[in-house]
Amino acid sequence: MATRHLLGDLAARAADAGFGLLEIESVGGVDAARRVAAGEPFDLVFLAADALERLAAAGHVDAASVTPIAVSQVAVAVPAAGSIDGPAFADAAGVREALRAATRIGFSTGPSGTALLALIEEWGLSAEIGGRLVQARAGVPVAQLLADGEVDLGFQQLSELAGQPGIRILGVLPRDCAIDTVFAGAVTTDSRAARALLAFFGGRAAASVVRAHSFDPPA
Repeated sequence: MATRHLLGDLAARAADAGFGLLEIESVGGVDAARRVAAGEPFDLVFLAADALERLAAAGHVDAASVTPIAVSQVAVAVPAAGSIDGPAFADAAGVREALRAATRIGFSTGPSGTALLALIEEWGLSAEIGGRLVQARAGVPVAQLLADGEVDLGFQQLSELAGQPGIRILGVLPRDCAIDTVFAGAVTTDSRAARALLAFFGGRAAASVVRAHSFDPPA
């Protein structure tokens, strides 16, 4: 779901470049991986790179076709009327203190939420703040939890926080505790058209679209 708007604009750019129309169905990553593994007939699948690697290992997508599309950074946000001031945190110590000070902490399903929980465990904070962690319900973004006052500190991919009402983004996580997710695509069928389209999505011509959606192009 994190890439649905990006993929829509990339598909439009590809159509303008003569690749034809691509019909995209956006669902949660777990559901997408399950459906591909079950053998549903798709030409392409777009998921976090580690999920694609698992599908490739099981023979559900062509491992040689896996193509990075965008790099997504996790950001920190607060309610627009929140009491936390300041720009992005300077280092991991600042993030830890913010976690310890927060009353309720929102995080997402998917790879960014899993990585945040691992980071909290690594810092030895699970017992201290575990009861204050609020995982966003299916279909509910962390930004909505913040805007509705359900949490006072939220973590989610920048692309999903950007432009959402009722919140203030403090910045992406600092490099010493950054959580980056590489979204990639892979071919599920032996289709020349699908391979060419995927190469376009991961190429230089698509980089401006990637940046416009608050992602970074792959290196």
